[in-house]
Amino acid sequence: MVYFIAKRLIQSVFVMLAVAFLAFSLFRFVGDPITQMTGVETSVADQERLREDLGLNDPFVYQFARFTGDMLQGDFGFSYRTRQPVAEMIATRIPATLELGIVALLISLFVGIPAGVYTALRPRGVATQAILMLTLVGVSIPTFVIGIMLIFFFGVQLGWLPTFGRGGTVHLGGWETSFLTVDGWRALILPAITLGVYQLTLTMRLVRAEMMEVMQSDYIRFATARGVPMGRLYFKHALANTMVPVITIIGLQFGGVIAFSIVTESVFQWPGMGLLFLESIRFVDIPVMGVYLVVIAFFFVLVNLIVDLLYVVIDPRLRIRDVS
Repeated sequence: MVYFIAKRLIQSVFVMLAVAFLAFSLFRFVGDPITQMTGVETSVADQERLREDLGLNDPFVYQFARFTGDMLQGDFGFSYRTRQPVAEMIATRIPATLELGIVALLISLFVGIPAGVYTALRPRGVATQAILMLTLVGVSIPTFVIGIMLIFFFGVQLGWLPTFGRGGTVHLGGWETSFLTVDGWRALILPAITLGVYQLTLTMRLVRAEMMEVMQSDYIRFATARGVPMGRLYFKHALANTMVPVITIIGLQFGGVIAFSIVTESVFQWPGMGLLFLESIRFVDIPVMGVYLVVIAFFFVLVNLIVDLLYVVIDPRLRIRDVS
């Protein structure tokens, strides 16, 4: 187990370095930040002096080495636009994105897994056909269209829920949460549903396919012949084996929810990291863009590491293979 964890950690370090290099390389071509920071009245000499002060005239290798070294020391630099520390800007936006992602993932799991089990056990039912049709629609409609539709019906027409912002929040130390206020939950419902619909459809269809395959296994038929109660057969034996590949998708879904919440945050003006990233693109705020991608990559690496460890815990064969 120690060797397995060490190997995964070493791989994670190389992944993070590769992401940092790609992010830093690509953002050199998004535009000149100096033109966004200065006005038309700024002289060329002043612009060159500012470019020199920011280190933009240094060779690429030196800039990347400085960028990586500073991040390893916990120094993410300053925003070109606001002159605030990037770490402080990211830290104030992370709670909103994480809470939105957690609620969206929970919606997809608590709805998708039971729906997948039901449609697998009742493949020819009318309700199953209706659920499959709805999931097909949900996976086909773009996320921003779903968000606009929800805003129109529940925000504009019915007036039940707020359509933008985060609502009321409570500060718990350095964490600003929406979970402890009614207004915060009301503001969270629409964006969480918008972000969770696509993940819900994937979860349901994966659980359904795996459950139907497991139900055709020989040990399930043997357990049925022995008279094992159907509830125990479905949920202890069949569902337990179904969840092994589902865990991988759940881990990737959470990383995807965090990374691809940009559209949802833009539609609902949700003050998370995705909206901050869009603003940084608009103003060519290279430090913010680079740190954002590194943070997102860190979430993916961390989630994948947790998924790998869960695999080892759930499937003893992997432990035996690792020892051998």
